Amino acid sequence: MNIARLEKTLQEINEIGATEAQGITRLGFSKEHWQAQQYVIRSCKAEGMAVRVDACGNVIARREGSQPDLPAVACGSHLDTVYQGGRYDGALGVAAGLELVRSLNEKGIVTRHSIELISFACEESARFGVSTVGSKAMAGKLDAKRLEKLLDKEGISFSEALTGVGLDFAGIESARRNGKELKAFFELHIEQGPVLENSGLSIGIATGIAAPTRLDVTIEGKASHSGTTPMNLRKDALLGAAEIVTGLERAALAETKYGTVATAGVCDVHPGAMNVIPDWVNLKLDIRGTNKESRQAVHNRLLDIFRSLVASRGLKLTTRVLSDEDPVLLDEAVAGYLAACCEEDGTAFTRMVSGAGHDAMNMAGLCPTGLIFIPSRDGLSHHPDEYSSLEHIACGAKLLEKAVLGYAEAVSGESLSYFTNLNRSNQDESGKAKHIV
Repeated sequence: MNIARLEKTLQEINEIGATEAQGITRLGFSKEHWQAQQYVIRSCKAEGMAVRVDACGNVIARREGSQPDLPAVACGSHLDTVYQGGRYDGALGVAAGLELVRSLNEKGIVTRHSIELISFACEESARFGVSTVGSKAMAGKLDAKRLEKLLDKEGISFSEALTGVGLDFAGIESARRNGKELKAFFELHIEQGPVLENSGLSIGIATGIAAPTRLDVTIEGKASHSGTTPMNLRKDALLGAAEIVTGLERAALAETKYGTVATAGVCDVHPGAMNVIPDWVNLKLDIRGTNKESRQAVHNRLLDIFRSLVASRGLKLTTRVLSDEDPVLLDEAVAGYLAACCEEDGTAFTRMVSGAGHDAMNMAGLCPTGLIFIPSRDGLSHHPDEYSSLEHIACGAKLLEKAVLGYAEAVSGESLSYFTNLNRSNQDESGKAKHIV
């Protein structure tokens, strides 16, 4: 693979949505996000790929194999970002998939199975509070009725956002795919945490993905003058919100042994004047982990806090579940194959659980799925200073190439003998993939 060209692709993608206030903002279904999707479409067509955009806005580019009726091997990630996000989250996986195709074309490699590059729509929850929308639609996990009610900070509905980029919300569920269409899916992503860097390792192979429960909570009190209202007669919505936020932290800390975490990421306060007691606060809360019972324990503690606030402070609370997803275990055979690729090259790796959600968690419901991590400097992500070295990018891209080619079964062109030997070494006597531990 041409890593300098991959780096250039990342730079070109990240010129779209770059902000003067630092970072990159390409919110799902925004004009910036759609410009980035169009970049991928043009680039894939230039490589001779057939490209389509499904009803949810996922870009699907296909490089035909010698036996196009066989299920395809797919790779990809997403191009949308959080507000003032980084350069690598999601974009790396798409850019690496594009470079993979360019490299195969240059080497004249033909595969039995077709190869697909997928750039998923609206992976981040930054705009509408719901994540991995595109891959949910593809996997048949979309709750269209819930989406229809969502608004962004500007009051734009989910349906209106789709219309803005030429999509029709009424047909969104037609993006669902048949699992028989895909043999496997691979996603290359930055870790977004400190484990790999702290361990001095180049690659993480995900064995499972934590899932979030996300809540929208509105606290209603009563606005009044901050100087004339006695403390014991106040209905301060912000103080109620503060109890919820600190109670959420305590509840998550009580579940530390299970790795469950919780965050209050949004707090909107009204009327927002120094001399007026807040009468309305909106919180958006995120609880996530791989242990469903532990995650529910945090949620239950929150419900206790809600009831207490109504009784003790006379506040009114309205809660809405934005999403409640199940943790996902990834395919053992795929993880074993990725491990075999690393061992063959002497690459230092570890198996690990992903604390962040990814499109791979939904694709795992369609086909065997692998999730590859490379280190993030200082464990930083969703931040303008997000960074992964070119050396680690090259290592991850090389592993992605080997995995995709191994599953797509290269039949001619450069490096054929390597993939043939690796496939044989990673099969048992029946020809099935080994579960390498």
